[in-house]
Amino acid sequence: MLQMLIGTNFPFMQYRRFAYLFSFVLVAATTTWLLMHGGPLLSVDFTGGSVLQVRTSRVLAADEVRRALDAAGFRGVELQQMTGQNRDEFLLRFRSDSRDPFPIIQQALSTRFPGVTSELRRQETVGPKVGNELSHKAIWAVLWSMGGILLYVGIRYEFKFAFGAVVALFHDVFVVLGFLCFTGREVSLTVVAALLTIAGYSINDTIVVFDRIRERSKALRKEKHSRAMDIAVNETLSRTVITALTVLLASLGLFIWGGEVLRDFSFAMIIGVCFGTFSSVYVASALALDTWIVLDRRKGVQAE
Repeated sequence: MLQMLIGTNFPFMQYRRFAYLFSFVLVAATTTWLLMHGGPLLSVDFTGGSVLQVRTSRVLAADEVRRALDAAGFRGVELQQMTGQNRDEFLLRFRSDSRDPFPIIQQALSTRFPGVTSELRRQETVGPKVGNELSHKAIWAVLWSMGGILLYVGIRYEFKFAFGAVVALFHDVFVVLGFLCFTGREVSLTVVAALLTIAGYSINDTIVVFDRIRERSKALRKEKHSRAMDIAVNETLSRTVITALTVLLASLGLFIWGGEVLRDFSFAMIIGVCFGTFSSVYVASALALDTWIVLDRRKGVQAE
């Protein structure tokens, strides 16, 4: 069985205050961005509109294509040029419009670039009513999944553990949403699927750590709470790192070779895995420790 980082003795809990500050800055930055922009960027899955994938007979500069679309009356169209061998293809996203946009786009490109022909590779259309329904269902899917996880952790563990686990869960999803906003990526149905996957991954990693913490806290009753926590986290470190690396490598493969359709999903997974691993130690476990200390002090027990 492959193992890594055996016999480590890192004082994780000693640096939890710095981790709190780091997480606070990320959450505050995400909140500020969302307030300034009125929420995350939503794809046509939720707003309604059309997505066109257009291939041209030769590679064109994205700025020139945008000027051609502006001249044809398509100002504000979201334009994304493919990478690698598909640089002759563009993804165009339009808000709700009753027109069939491709004939106009085809004419605009042939006018600005004489001799260049264009081909429609893919077209998807979502009505505004359907988009609104999808957005509500996506929000409820995330909330119900988190509520179910909260119920499960609350039943299985004491309050001090459940509180840390739930905060870590919201932390991971919110931070991933923040990175999507900072990089100008849209929230689509595939991104919602990634957020739900991240929630499941995060709580699974947290529960593994919590199980060991609970075992160690019983065996090391005379030790300080922080020391028992450090021992438990170090003992699960090998499993945590191997699991995170496995998921991270798979997500990186999707990000590099999975194409444009899976790029936002894989990007969200990469960020989610990194912060899910971080939060298992420095959000869930650290908050559990501080909650534990506060509860003991209320009982008149000296703890640290």
